[in-house]
Amino acid sequence: MENKKASWGDAFRLNWRAARIWFSQYPNMFYSAAADYGLKTILPYVTIWFSAQIIDEFTGNRDPQRLLKLVVLTLIVTTVMALLQAAAHRWFVSQRYTRNGRANKMYADKLLDMDYSVMDRQETYDLLTRVRNSGSWGAWGLVNINGSFEMLMEAVPGILGAVVLSVSMFTAKVPTHGNWLDHLGNPLVVLGVAVLLVALTALSAHLTNHANHIMSIQDRNFALGNRTFNFFGWTIISDRSRALDFRAYRQDKICADYLAGNDGYSWNSISGKKARGVCGIMWGTARVVDKLFIGVIYGYVCLKAWAGAFGIGSVTQYIAAITALSRSVSLLLELLGRLRNNVSYLETTFEFFDLPHEMYQGSLTTEKRSDRQYQVEFRDVSFKYPGSDQWALRHVNMKFEVGRRLAVVGQNGSGKTTFIKLLCRLYDPTEGQILLNGIDIRKYNYQDYLAIFSVVFQDFQLLAFPLGQNVAAAKDYDPVRAEDCLRKAGFGDRLDSLPDGLETCLYREFDQKGVEISGGEAQKIAIARALYPDAPFIILDEPTAALDPIAEAEIYSKFDEIAGDKTAIYISHRLSSCRFCDDILVFDQGRVIQQGSHEELVADESGKYHALWHAQAQYYTKG
Repeated sequence: MENKKASWGDAFRLNWRAARIWFSQYPNMFYSAAADYGLKTILPYVTIWFSAQIIDEFTGNRDPQRLLKLVVLTLIVTTVMALLQAAAHRWFVSQRYTRNGRANKMYADKLLDMDYSVMDRQETYDLLTRVRNSGSWGAWGLVNINGSFEMLMEAVPGILGAVVLSVSMFTAKVPTHGNWLDHLGNPLVVLGVAVLLVALTALSAHLTNHANHIMSIQDRNFALGNRTFNFFGWTIISDRSRALDFRAYRQDKICADYLAGNDGYSWNSISGKKARGVCGIMWGTARVVDKLFIGVIYGYVCLKAWAGAFGIGSVTQYIAAITALSRSVSLLLELLGRLRNNVSYLETTFEFFDLPHEMYQGSLTTEKRSDRQYQVEFRDVSFKYPGSDQWALRHVNMKFEVGRRLAVVGQNGSGKTTFIKLLCRLYDPTEGQILLNGIDIRKYNYQDYLAIFSVVFQDFQLLAFPLGQNVAAAKDYDPVRAEDCLRKAGFGDRLDSLPDGLETCLYREFDQKGVEISGGEAQKIAIARALYPDAPFIILDEPTAALDPIAEAEIYSKFDEIAGDKTAIYISHRLSSCRFCDDILVFDQGRVIQQGSHEELVADESGKYHALWHAQAQYYTKG
């Protein structure tokens, strides 16, 4: 982040764009803040004005009827305004508490909207981390708009109210005494006092803004510290899957070392030194200037009252009004500096929001064939991951028909999962074409094409929600259909034992009555989830890698029965799961080096499949 300040044009353009984004998503946040801060700012001025009138009446005519009228009117007006302000504040608080969650939802919506190929890059997550960190450590970036709007709603009504109550202080005539007090009414003296007050207000705001700017550009010092704290200070200790290693190897010690070495907020950090040094001096000087301003106001108002320009009640009014005016003007100037300091953070935020779709979204509707007769062809497909010089796949040519069983095998890193990502169009080929019924899949509507696949990934995830919602991947679901899928996936006996059936919550993050499930049970639920949409393609990407080879083969055999007329694609580095497949693709270093049935490939003694099979055969023999 550069040390120089942004231009005013960039400041207003970017902050205005951010404000429009917030308003389009959550307008009530602005309405509630305007009502709360507007009423809260005006109420003291109303009280000041009535108090001044009462004091003047006490020190002047002392008319009992007028005093009673002023007191009653003060009580009525201030009570009504206080009730309105309390209601507005409650509304505002209800909106403010959801602010960070709403910002996170906007980031999540963008992640889900962008191409998987863009989302999957480390650069994208680094960018998102910077965006979130800017909001968490100093309320910069998108979340800064809310605080800035609150400052605006406090400053503008404050300035207007103070001007109304204080303008007569400068225009009040000073009676002639024939001494130096007569000069208090001189226009040049009045102008000089006004200029001095403006200068002191501007100087205080400038010192505060410059100190804030110096601290704001320390973002890089906080970024690593924030990531370190979030991981070592929260994520790692709250993740139950890490609990055994955390205790067995006392990983808290290395966590503490990393936290101690990456603390951007400590006394001896760069930001700590600046807070004690140049920034602290400027903040302190700004407070001194504020007190000097108050001293000038007290002196000028009291001298003018001594000269007879106005009464004691007006003294109270003018001192309170001018002090509030200075505070409001300072707040407005601080707001301008805040908008300017926020530019670099908004640039990062909009860099994230403006990440483009790189994949053509297509327009053709995917055929919904009742006979499920689809043909998929890879035609000389090669692929490199973004930013890599290595080919993950190279010159892949193959065809397969829907309704058949296809196994994809090979050693780790041979290109199996990449093959599935291309088939599901999570990525587009770097070279070559993938065809569905003779048409390049890039021409199909993207969402339509995705809908023909159900995938059980190796690292599949379930949610701590009711079982039925997990199967349907939706809040509302068909219970008969969900139960049927679970029973087909071999989860029937466990389902019968659950206290609330499909409404039983998995895990206990949100429900103390939730049930803990084993890895094998979770795998069956994941398979049931793949069955629920009734998609023509079902893909299992090593979801049983943690199971022993025989248990894995049994699961695949069971799944082969329930797949029915769907195309089932199995990815595995264990060849026991391939024996029942119609066709097997053997990957090695990103290339398809063999294709055929199990019997054909195992009979080829010079082939890779034969070598892998005999290397693993010892695990497939019971007893």
